[in-house]
Amino acid sequence: MGKMRAVQVPEPNMPFELVEKEIPSPKKGSVRIKVQACGICHSDSFTKEGKFPGIQYPRVPGHEIAGVIDALGEDTGDWKVGQRVGIGWHGGHCKTCSSCRRGDFITCSRPQIPGISYDGGYAEYLVAPIEALALIPESLLPVEAGPLMCAGITTFNALRNSGAIGGETVAILGIGGLGHLAIQFAAKMGFRTVAIARGKEKQPLSQQLGAHHYIDSDSQKVGDELKKLGGAKVILSTVTNNTAINAAIEGLAVDGKLLIVGIAEKPISVPILTLVGGRRMIKGWPCGTSIDSQDTLSFSALSGVRSVNQVFPLEKAAEAYELMMSGKAKFRVVLQI
Repeated sequence: MGKMRAVQVPEPNMPFELVEKEIPSPKKGSVRIKVQACGICHSDSFTKEGKFPGIQYPRVPGHEIAGVIDALGEDTGDWKVGQRVGIGWHGGHCKTCSSCRRGDFITCSRPQIPGISYDGGYAEYLVAPIEALALIPESLLPVEAGPLMCAGITTFNALRNSGAIGGETVAILGIGGLGHLAIQFAAKMGFRTVAIARGKEKQPLSQQLGAHHYIDSDSQKVGDELKKLGGAKVILSTVTNNTAINAAIEGLAVDGKLLIVGIAEKPISVPILTLVGGRRMIKGWPCGTSIDSQDTLSFSALSGVRSVNQVFPLEKAAEAYELMMSGKAKFRVVLQI
C-alpha cells in the first residue's frame, strides 16, 4: 500500500519520533481513515509515560481524530468510502463482558482505545472498528471536530445526562480545555450558567462563552457565592485540583449533584452532613460511545459551539504535546495532517 508518516512513542518516557510506516489495511469490521486532524489530549500522556496497562510499543498516540473513510474491510455495514468520520476515546469494545452484554459499552472491562489499544491519530492513516465511528457534519472543519471527540463529548454527554433541566443553575468549575466547551454547552442547553475560575481577568472570557455569572475563586468563597444564587443543581468539575472541588461542594442546592469529569490527583473530601442533609450526591462520568460523539458534533454544528484551538503540523507533534502538558495552551492543541 505504500508508506505514511506517523509520530510514535518507541518506549515509555522516550521522545516522540517521526517515522515512516506501512499504510495499514482494514480487517473485517473495520475501516481505514485518512486522518485530517487529531487533537492532543492530556490522556495521551498515558501512552507517552506508559501509565496504562497493556500498551504494546512502539505506539502511535491520539484519540481526538477527524478524517475521511479511505477503505473498507469486510462486513462494514452501511459505511462508505468518502464519509467524514471522527473517533474518540471509545474506540471499540469487547462485546462479551457484563457491561457490553447490557449495552453499556463505555464501561466495557476490556475497552479498545485509539492510541493505547491500537495506533491512533498522530498519523496520516489509521484503522479502526466501525463501532468507533461518528459522522462529522459538513459544517465542521476537521480541526474543529477533533477536540469535540473527547473534550467535547465528555462535557456535552455529562451535562445532558446530569438531570438538570432548562432554567436551572449549572456551575462549570474551571475554564480550560474542557471547561471552555462546558460553558458553551451549558448556556446553549438553556441552563443558568455559572463559570468558576481563578482570577478576575477570566470573567470577560466566561461571558463571551455564554456564562451568566462568574465566580472568582481567588477572591470569593465559591460555596457561599453559589448559595447566593440559590445553589447549583449541578456542578460540573473539569479541574484537576482537589482543593478547588472541595471548595465548591458547599454550593450545591438541595438534591444537587457534583458531576466530575476532570481527574484530580488527590482525593476530594466532603462533610457527610452536607450530603445527607440535602440529599446531595457526587458522581463521576466517563465520555460516551460513538453515537454520543455524533450527537455532540451535531449539537455543536447546530448551536455554534466551537473549541478554541492552537494548530500544529504533524512534524511538530512533540512541541504541541509539550505545550499541552505545560498547561499554557489556549484551551486545545490540534495536529493538522
